[in-house]
Amino acid sequence: MKSPVKLFIALVTVVLVFSGFQCASTEITSAKLYIQQKNLVKAEEVLKKEVEKNPKSDEGNYLLGYIYGEQEQIDKMIESFNNSLAISKKFSKEINGQKKYHWGNYFNRGVAFFNKASNAGAPDSANMYFEKAASAFSTAARVEPDSADTYKNLAFVYLNLQRYDDAISPFEKLIELKKAVEAYRYLGEIYYTKGSNLKDSYERSKKVSDSTEAMMNFEKAIKVLTEGKKIYQDDSELLVSLSNSYIASNKLDIAKSTFEEGVNRDPNNKAYRYNYGVVLLGSNNFEAAETQFKKALELDPNYINATYNMAVTYIKWGAVIQKKAEDEGKDSPEAKAKYNQSVPYFEAYLKAKQDDAAVWELAGKVYSILGRIEDAKAAFATADKLRK
Repeated sequence: MKSPVKLFIALVTVVLVFSGFQCASTEITSAKLYIQQKNLVKAEEVLKKEVEKNPKSDEGNYLLGYIYGEQEQIDKMIESFNNSLAISKKFSKEINGQKKYHWGNYFNRGVAFFNKASNAGAPDSANMYFEKAASAFSTAARVEPDSADTYKNLAFVYLNLQRYDDAISPFEKLIELKKAVEAYRYLGEIYYTKGSNLKDSYERSKKVSDSTEAMMNFEKAIKVLTEGKKIYQDDSELLVSLSNSYIASNKLDIAKSTFEEGVNRDPNNKAYRYNYGVVLLGSNNFEAAETQFKKALELDPNYINATYNMAVTYIKWGAVIQKKAEDEGKDSPEAKAKYNQSVPYFEAYLKAKQDDAAVWELAGKVYSILGRIEDAKAAFATADKLRK
Protein backbone atom coordinates (compact mmCIF):
# COMPACT_ATOMS: atom_id res chain seq x y z
CA MET A 1 0.00 0.00 0.00
CA LYS A 2 1.66 3.16 -1.17
CA SER A 3 1.66 6.36 0.81
CA PRO A 4 2.71 9.45 -1.14
CA VAL A 5 3.22 12.07 1.52
CA LYS A 6 3.98 15.73 1.23
CA LEU A 7 4.98 17.04 4.64
CA PHE A 8 5.62 20.65 5.54
CA ILE A 9 7.28 22.50 8.40
CA ALA A 10 5.08 24.52 10.72
CA LEU A 11 6.54 27.91 11.64
CA VAL A 12 6.18 28.53 15.36
CA THR A 13 7.36 31.07 17.87
CA VAL A 14 6.49 31.52 21.52
CA VAL A 15 6.69 34.45 23.88
CA LEU A 16 5.79 34.03 27.53
CA VAL A 17 4.03 37.18 28.66
CA PHE A 18 3.57 37.75 32.38
CA SER A 19 0.73 39.79 33.72
CA GLY A 20 1.61 42.36 36.33
CA PHE A 21 2.80 41.33 39.73
CA GLN A 22 0.00 43.18 41.49
CA CYS A 23 -2.32 41.17 43.74
CA ALA A 24 -0.33 38.00 43.05
CA SER A 25 0.28 35.43 45.74
CA THR A 26 3.75 34.81 47.07
CA GLU A 27 3.87 31.55 45.14
CA ILE A 28 2.89 33.18 41.82
CA THR A 29 5.44 35.96 42.31
CA SER A 30 8.17 33.46 43.16
CA ALA A 31 7.25 31.20 40.22
CA LYS A 32 7.56 34.08 37.76
CA LEU A 33 11.00 34.94 39.09
CA TYR A 34 12.10 31.31 38.88
CA ILE A 35 10.80 31.08 35.31
CA GLN A 36 12.77 34.20 34.34
CA GLN A 37 15.82 32.59 35.89
CA LYS A 38 15.15 29.36 33.92
CA ASN A 39 14.82 27.46 37.22
CA LEU A 40 11.82 25.39 36.18
CA VAL A 41 12.18 22.82 38.95
CA LYS A 42 11.72 25.46 41.66
CA ALA A 43 8.98 27.15 39.66
CA GLU A 44 7.08 23.86 39.44
CA GLU A 45 7.53 23.31 43.17
CA VAL A 46 6.00 26.63 44.22
CA LEU A 47 3.21 26.44 41.61
CA LYS A 48 2.13 23.06 42.90
CA LYS A 49 1.82 24.67 46.34
CA GLU A 50 -0.18 27.50 44.77
CA VAL A 51 -2.80 25.29 43.08
CA GLU A 52 -3.00 23.02 46.12
CA LYS A 53 -3.63 26.01 48.37
CA ASN A 54 -5.85 27.78 45.83
CA PRO A 55 -7.50 25.33 43.38
CA LYS A 56 -9.26 28.27 41.70
CA SER A 57 -5.97 29.91 40.73
CA ASP A 58 -6.35 30.40 36.99
CA GLU A 59 -2.88 31.92 36.70
CA GLY A 60 -1.29 29.20 38.84
CA ASN A 61 -2.71 26.48 36.61
CA TYR A 62 -1.71 28.39 33.47
CA LEU A 63 1.89 28.83 34.65
CA LEU A 64 2.07 25.23 35.79
CA GLY A 65 0.93 24.21 32.31
CA TYR A 66 3.70 26.37 30.85
CA ILE A 67 6.27 24.59 33.06
CA TYR A 68 5.01 21.15 32.03
CA GLY A 69 5.19 22.15 28.38
CA GLU A 70 8.82 23.22 28.76
CA GLN A 71 9.52 19.89 30.49
CA GLU A 72 7.76 18.01 27.64
CA GLN A 73 5.17 16.59 30.00
CA ILE A 74 2.49 17.28 27.42
CA ASP A 75 -0.45 15.47 29.03
CA LYS A 76 0.12 17.33 32.30
CA MET A 77 0.43 20.57 30.33
CA ILE A 78 -2.93 20.02 28.66
CA GLU A 79 -4.55 19.11 32.00
CA SER A 80 -3.24 22.29 33.69
CA PHE A 81 -4.29 24.51 30.79
CA ASN A 82 -7.76 22.95 30.85
CA ASN A 83 -7.95 23.56 34.60
CA SER A 84 -7.07 27.23 34.07
CA LEU A 85 -9.68 27.65 31.33
CA ALA A 86 -12.32 25.93 33.46
CA ILE A 87 -11.75 28.59 36.14
CA SER A 88 -11.71 31.57 33.75
CA LYS A 89 -10.81 32.59 30.21
CA LYS A 90 -8.32 35.20 31.42
CA PHE A 91 -5.30 33.32 30.07
CA SER A 92 -6.94 31.82 26.97
CA LYS A 93 -4.82 33.87 24.58
CA GLU A 94 -1.59 32.81 26.28
CA ILE A 95 -2.73 29.19 26.45
CA ASN A 96 -3.64 29.13 22.76
CA GLY A 97 -0.24 30.56 21.93
CA GLN A 98 1.50 27.91 24.02
CA LYS A 99 -0.51 25.14 22.38
CA LYS A 100 0.32 26.37 18.88
CA TYR A 101 3.98 26.55 19.82
CA HIS A 102 4.12 23.01 21.17
CA TRP A 103 1.97 21.67 18.32
CA GLY A 104 4.39 23.18 15.79
CA ASN A 105 7.38 21.86 17.71
CA TYR A 106 6.14 18.26 17.72
CA PHE A 107 4.75 18.53 14.20
CA ASN A 108 8.16 19.63 12.91
CA ARG A 109 9.84 16.81 14.82
CA GLY A 110 7.51 14.40 13.10
CA VAL A 111 8.42 15.83 9.70
CA ALA A 112 12.15 15.62 10.49
CA PHE A 113 11.90 12.01 11.65
CA PHE A 114 9.78 11.13 8.63
CA ASN A 115 12.40 12.58 6.29
CA LYS A 116 15.17 10.69 8.11
CA ALA A 117 13.18 7.47 7.76
CA SER A 118 12.63 8.09 4.05
CA ASN A 119 16.38 8.59 3.53
CA ALA A 120 17.51 5.73 5.78
CA GLY A 121 19.23 2.89 3.98
CA ALA A 122 18.49 0.05 6.39
CA PRO A 123 14.87 -1.01 7.07
CA ASP A 124 15.50 -1.17 10.83
CA SER A 125 16.74 2.41 10.86
CA ALA A 126 13.81 3.54 8.74
CA ASN A 127 11.32 1.87 11.08
CA MET A 128 12.99 3.43 14.11
CA TYR A 129 12.59 6.92 12.64
CA PHE A 130 9.03 6.19 11.51
CA GLU A 131 8.18 5.15 15.08
CA LYS A 132 9.65 8.42 16.36
CA ALA A 133 7.64 10.32 13.76
CA ALA A 134 4.47 8.52 14.85
CA SER A 135 5.13 9.45 18.48
CA ALA A 136 5.76 13.11 17.58
CA PHE A 137 2.63 13.42 15.41
CA SER A 138 0.54 11.65 18.08
CA THR A 139 1.70 14.21 20.63
CA ALA A 140 0.99 17.08 18.23
CA ALA A 141 -2.54 15.71 17.75
CA ARG A 142 -3.15 15.71 21.50
CA VAL A 143 -2.02 19.33 21.73
CA GLU A 144 -4.13 20.53 18.77
CA PRO A 145 -6.93 17.98 18.18
CA ASP A 146 -8.38 19.98 15.28
CA SER A 147 -5.31 19.99 13.03
CA ALA A 148 -6.17 17.93 9.96
CA ASP A 149 -2.58 17.96 8.68
CA THR A 150 -1.38 16.25 11.86
CA TYR A 151 -3.79 13.31 11.39
CA LYS A 152 -2.91 13.08 7.72
CA ASN A 153 0.81 12.81 8.42
CA LEU A 154 0.27 10.40 11.32
CA ALA A 155 -1.83 8.13 9.12
CA PHE A 156 0.82 8.09 6.39
CA VAL A 157 3.51 7.22 8.93
CA TYR A 158 1.44 4.26 10.07
CA LEU A 159 1.04 3.16 6.45
CA ASN A 160 4.82 3.20 6.04
CA LEU A 161 5.11 1.09 9.20
CA GLN A 162 2.41 -1.24 7.82
CA ARG A 163 0.42 -0.57 10.99
CA TYR A 164 -2.79 -0.40 9.01
CA ASP A 165 -5.15 -0.79 11.97
CA ASP A 166 -3.47 2.17 13.68
CA ALA A 167 -3.95 4.27 10.53
CA ILE A 168 -7.74 3.86 10.69
CA SER A 169 -8.37 6.35 13.51
CA PRO A 170 -6.36 9.28 12.05
CA PHE A 171 -7.96 8.73 8.64
CA GLU A 172 -11.40 8.79 10.30
CA LYS A 173 -10.43 12.02 12.05
CA LEU A 174 -9.24 13.47 8.73
CA ILE A 175 -12.63 12.68 7.21
CA GLU A 176 -14.39 14.26 10.17
CA LEU A 177 -12.33 17.46 9.95
CA LYS A 178 -11.75 17.89 6.24
CA LYS A 179 -13.67 15.29 4.20
CA ALA A 180 -10.31 14.68 2.50
CA VAL A 181 -10.46 12.49 -0.61
CA GLU A 182 -7.24 10.66 0.28
CA ALA A 183 -8.72 9.69 3.65
CA TYR A 184 -11.72 8.07 1.95
CA ARG A 185 -9.40 6.31 -0.52
CA TYR A 186 -6.94 4.93 2.00
CA LEU A 187 -9.50 4.03 4.64
CA GLY A 188 -11.54 2.16 2.06
CA GLU A 189 -8.42 0.41 0.80
CA ILE A 190 -7.40 -0.60 4.34
CA TYR A 191 -10.78 -2.22 4.99
CA TYR A 192 -10.77 -3.86 1.55
CA THR A 193 -7.26 -5.26 2.08
CA LYS A 194 -8.14 -6.56 5.55
CA GLY A 195 -11.20 -8.24 4.07
CA SER A 196 -9.21 -9.77 1.20
CA ASN A 197 -6.57 -11.15 3.58
CA LEU A 198 -9.24 -12.70 5.79
CA LYS A 199 -11.00 -14.12 2.75
CA ASP A 200 -7.74 -15.74 1.61
CA SER A 201 -7.24 -17.09 5.14
CA TYR A 202 -10.72 -18.62 5.04
CA GLU A 203 -9.95 -20.31 1.72
CA ARG A 204 -6.94 -21.98 3.36
CA SER A 205 -8.35 -22.83 6.78
CA LYS A 206 -12.14 -22.82 6.27
CA LYS A 207 -12.38 -20.99 9.58
CA VAL A 208 -15.88 -19.49 9.61
CA SER A 209 -14.87 -16.50 11.74
CA ASP A 210 -12.40 -15.44 9.01
CA SER A 211 -15.18 -15.43 6.43
CA THR A 212 -17.46 -13.44 8.75
CA GLU A 213 -14.78 -10.86 9.54
CA ALA A 214 -13.89 -10.58 5.86
CA MET A 215 -17.46 -9.64 4.99
CA MET A 216 -17.58 -7.15 7.87
CA ASN A 217 -14.48 -5.40 6.52
CA PHE A 218 -15.86 -5.33 2.97
CA GLU A 219 -19.02 -3.73 4.38
CA LYS A 220 -16.91 -1.11 6.15
CA ALA A 221 -15.04 -0.43 2.91
CA ILE A 222 -18.30 -0.04 1.00
CA LYS A 223 -19.69 2.31 3.65
CA VAL A 224 -16.72 4.69 3.71
CA LEU A 225 -16.21 4.61 -0.07
CA THR A 226 -19.90 5.24 -0.72
CA GLU A 227 -19.72 8.27 1.59
CA GLY A 228 -16.67 9.48 -0.31
CA LYS A 229 -18.38 8.91 -3.66
CA LYS A 230 -21.14 11.34 -2.69
CA ILE A 231 -18.52 14.11 -2.54
CA TYR A 232 -15.96 12.90 -5.09
CA GLN A 233 -18.15 11.31 -7.75
CA ASP A 234 -15.44 11.17 -10.42
CA ASP A 235 -12.44 10.06 -8.36
CA SER A 236 -11.21 6.97 -10.22
CA GLU A 237 -9.14 5.52 -7.34
CA LEU A 238 -12.07 5.71 -4.97
CA LEU A 239 -14.42 4.16 -7.51
CA VAL A 240 -12.01 1.29 -8.23
CA SER A 241 -11.87 0.39 -4.54
CA LEU A 242 -15.65 0.61 -4.32
CA SER A 243 -16.19 -1.71 -7.29
CA ASN A 244 -13.61 -4.17 -5.91
CA SER A 245 -15.36 -4.16 -2.53
CA TYR A 246 -18.75 -4.81 -4.12
CA ILE A 247 -17.31 -7.72 -6.09
CA ALA A 248 -15.47 -9.18 -3.08
CA SER A 249 -18.63 -9.05 -0.96
CA ASN A 250 -20.65 -10.75 -3.75
CA LYS A 251 -22.82 -7.67 -4.29
CA LEU A 252 -22.54 -7.74 -8.05
CA ASP A 253 -26.11 -6.60 -8.65
CA ILE A 254 -25.61 -3.49 -6.51
CA ALA A 255 -22.25 -2.84 -8.16
CA LYS A 256 -23.74 -3.18 -11.64
CA SER A 257 -26.65 -0.89 -10.92
CA THR A 258 -24.40 1.69 -9.22
CA PHE A 259 -21.94 2.03 -12.09
CA GLU A 260 -24.48 1.48 -14.85
CA GLU A 261 -26.40 4.42 -13.40
CA GLY A 262 -23.18 6.46 -13.49
CA VAL A 263 -22.53 5.55 -17.14
CA ASN A 264 -26.09 6.40 -18.13
CA ARG A 265 -25.91 9.74 -16.32
CA ASP A 266 -22.48 10.66 -17.70
CA PRO A 267 -21.54 8.43 -20.67
CA ASN A 268 -18.32 10.33 -21.31
CA ASN A 269 -16.99 9.74 -17.81
CA LYS A 270 -14.05 7.36 -18.20
CA ALA A 271 -14.02 6.45 -14.50
CA TYR A 272 -17.62 5.21 -14.59
CA ARG A 273 -16.98 3.36 -17.84
CA TYR A 274 -13.90 1.70 -16.37
CA ASN A 275 -15.51 0.70 -13.08
CA TYR A 276 -18.62 -0.62 -14.78
CA GLY A 277 -16.26 -2.70 -16.91
CA VAL A 278 -14.48 -4.01 -13.80
CA VAL A 279 -17.79 -5.16 -12.33
CA LEU A 280 -18.84 -6.80 -15.59
CA LEU A 281 -15.47 -8.53 -15.84
CA GLY A 282 -15.89 -9.77 -12.27
CA SER A 283 -19.12 -11.50 -13.30
CA ASN A 284 -17.47 -12.94 -16.46
CA ASN A 285 -19.65 -10.82 -18.76
CA PHE A 286 -16.71 -10.42 -21.12
CA GLU A 287 -18.47 -8.90 -24.11
CA ALA A 288 -20.08 -6.17 -22.03
CA ALA A 289 -16.81 -5.53 -20.16
CA GLU A 290 -14.99 -5.24 -23.50
CA THR A 291 -17.45 -2.53 -24.57
CA GLN A 292 -16.91 -0.47 -21.41
CA PHE A 293 -13.10 -0.72 -21.43
CA LYS A 294 -12.96 0.18 -25.13
CA LYS A 295 -15.11 3.23 -24.47
CA ALA A 296 -12.89 4.25 -21.54
CA LEU A 297 -9.84 3.99 -23.85
CA GLU A 298 -11.59 6.03 -26.53
CA LEU A 299 -12.07 8.74 -23.93
CA ASP A 300 -8.48 8.42 -22.71
CA PRO A 301 -6.07 6.33 -24.83
CA ASN A 302 -3.48 6.52 -22.02
CA TYR A 303 -5.81 5.12 -19.35
CA ILE A 304 -3.38 2.48 -18.12
CA ASN A 305 -5.80 0.65 -15.84
CA ALA A 306 -8.30 0.26 -18.67
CA THR A 307 -5.48 -0.99 -20.91
CA TYR A 308 -4.55 -3.65 -18.36
CA ASN A 309 -8.12 -4.79 -17.80
CA MET A 310 -8.75 -4.93 -21.53
CA ALA A 311 -5.92 -7.46 -21.71
CA VAL A 312 -7.30 -9.40 -18.73
CA THR A 313 -10.76 -9.47 -20.31
CA TYR A 314 -9.46 -11.19 -23.44
CA ILE A 315 -7.25 -13.58 -21.46
CA LYS A 316 -10.07 -14.67 -19.14
CA TRP A 317 -12.46 -14.83 -22.09
CA GLY A 318 -10.05 -17.06 -23.98
CA ALA A 319 -9.54 -19.29 -20.93
CA VAL A 320 -13.30 -19.85 -20.52
CA ILE A 321 -13.69 -20.71 -24.23
CA GLN A 322 -10.66 -23.01 -24.07
CA LYS A 323 -12.00 -24.83 -20.99
CA LYS A 324 -15.36 -25.44 -22.64
CA ALA A 325 -13.65 -26.75 -25.77
CA GLU A 326 -11.41 -29.09 -23.76
CA ASP A 327 -14.43 -30.45 -21.85
CA GLU A 328 -16.00 -31.24 -25.22
CA GLY A 329 -12.75 -32.74 -26.54
CA LYS A 330 -12.35 -30.07 -29.20
CA ASP A 331 -9.74 -27.56 -30.32
CA SER A 332 -10.78 -23.91 -30.22
CA PRO A 333 -9.40 -21.37 -32.71
CA GLU A 334 -11.74 -18.83 -31.06
CA ALA A 335 -9.88 -19.13 -27.74
CA LYS A 336 -6.55 -18.52 -29.49
CA ALA A 337 -8.06 -15.48 -31.20
CA LYS A 338 -9.03 -14.02 -27.83
CA TYR A 339 -5.52 -14.59 -26.47
CA ASN A 340 -4.16 -12.82 -29.56
CA GLN A 341 -6.46 -9.87 -28.90
CA SER A 342 -4.94 -9.47 -25.43
CA VAL A 343 -1.37 -9.09 -26.74
CA PRO A 344 -1.38 -5.42 -27.89
CA TYR A 345 -3.00 -4.39 -24.62
CA PHE A 346 -0.62 -6.09 -22.20
CA GLU A 347 2.33 -5.04 -24.37
CA ALA A 348 1.11 -1.41 -24.19
CA TYR A 349 0.71 -1.78 -20.44
CA LEU A 350 4.23 -3.20 -20.02
CA LYS A 351 5.66 -0.41 -22.12
CA ALA A 352 4.30 2.03 -19.53
CA LYS A 353 4.84 -0.19 -16.45
CA GLN A 354 8.02 -2.12 -17.13
CA ASP A 355 8.55 -3.12 -13.50
CA ASP A 356 5.34 -5.17 -13.06
CA ALA A 357 6.64 -8.71 -12.59
CA ALA A 358 3.16 -10.26 -12.36
CA VAL A 359 2.12 -8.92 -15.77
CA TRP A 360 5.42 -10.02 -17.35
CA GLU A 361 4.66 -13.53 -16.07
CA LEU A 362 1.11 -13.29 -17.43
CA ALA A 363 2.56 -12.20 -20.76
CA GLY A 364 4.87 -15.23 -20.72
CA LYS A 365 1.92 -17.57 -20.25
CA VAL A 366 -0.03 -15.99 -23.11
CA TYR A 367 3.00 -16.11 -25.43
CA SER A 368 3.41 -19.79 -24.55
CA ILE A 369 -0.22 -20.54 -25.42
CA LEU A 370 0.26 -18.72 -28.73
CA GLY A 371 3.45 -20.67 -29.50
CA ARG A 372 5.69 -17.60 -29.29
CA ILE A 373 8.33 -19.47 -27.32
CA GLU A 374 11.18 -16.94 -27.52
CA ASP A 375 8.87 -14.11 -26.44
CA ALA A 376 7.63 -16.32 -23.59
CA LYS A 377 11.18 -17.06 -22.41
CA ALA A 378 12.08 -13.38 -22.46
CA ALA A 379 8.92 -12.42 -20.52
CA PHE A 380 9.50 -15.09 -17.84
CA ALA A 381 13.15 -14.05 -17.54
CA THR A 382 12.12 -10.41 -17.03
CA ALA A 383 9.62 -11.43 -14.36
CA ASP A 384 12.27 -13.47 -12.52
CA LYS A 385 14.78 -10.63 -12.71
CA LEU A 386 12.29 -8.12 -11.31
CA ARG A 387 11.39 -10.41 -8.42
CA LYS A 388 15.04 -10.86 -7.51
